[in-house]
Amino acid sequence: MRYEGPIYRPPSEADSLLVQATVGCPHNKCTFCTIYKNGPRFKIRPIQDIMEDINSAFKIYGPNVKSLFFPAGNTIAMKTDDLAAICIYARKIFPDLERITVYGSSQYIHKKGLSDLKQLADAGLNRIHVGLESGDDEILRHVKKGVDAKRQIKAGQWVVATGLELSLYVVLGLGGVDLTKPHADATANALNRINPDFIRLRTFVPKINTPILDEVESGKFKMLGPHGILEETERLVRQLNVTSYLASDHYTNYIDVHGKLPESKTQIIKQIQAARQQPESEFRPFFIGEQ
Repeated sequence: MRYEGPIYRPPSEADSLLVQATVGCPHNKCTFCTIYKNGPRFKIRPIQDIMEDINSAFKIYGPNVKSLFFPAGNTIAMKTDDLAAICIYARKIFPDLERITVYGSSQYIHKKGLSDLKQLADAGLNRIHVGLESGDDEILRHVKKGVDAKRQIKAGQWVVATGLELSLYVVLGLGGVDLTKPHADATANALNRINPDFIRLRTFVPKINTPILDEVESGKFKMLGPHGILEETERLVRQLNVTSYLASDHYTNYIDVHGKLPESKTQIIKQIQAARQQPESEFRPFFIGEQ
């Protein structure tokens, strides 16, 4: 097993086998992200090397691997035929595989189009983890996400249409104080139009050596406090008209809310409202992230 550069995986892939397919991130311009900034440049590993690592994993773990995640930051950017080939090969080596997943940004999903996504689904890819971050174009431009809401929505709709599971990540507070309402409203609209399988909440934490931290420290970007984040979360959840599973499975969040929508919507809102009654001093303190 060989790894190069930072290796990250979603919390929900904690038990998955990690076989690296790509190195770094091909976009690598988001102002809030520091993960791949100092690592090696984006590249796609040779297919033969990936297959050799799958073979090595078989020797270590045997045939009963249940889930497989192909890092790094944007593996969906691989050529479709190549990504399909390693999915097919992995299922041949591990016949009990229940899930194969990757990270993928909306702009690279959009470039593939519906037919290529269908090819990947037929090859055995099951789920794509996508950082939606926001549905507001002003915020997306500000953080240099490299994609607008229209393409994010279309990309998400294509993924859902193929039967691939879609796990979308939303960053609460990414619009700061000034854009908290547009952030909640536009993000709810995008989620409603996509209706992903999972909506995963994250709370904005400025990271070291990022442009957005400079804005925070200069006062140009005014962060929301705990009550502001909770108010934004409630505004977002109230507008959701989806059949997604909502989760806040991350250390950055102030509270843990989760449940299947729409069944759990009322209970989630009550939980948020109860948390808003607590003094802000009772929530986790402000910190600067290191990764």
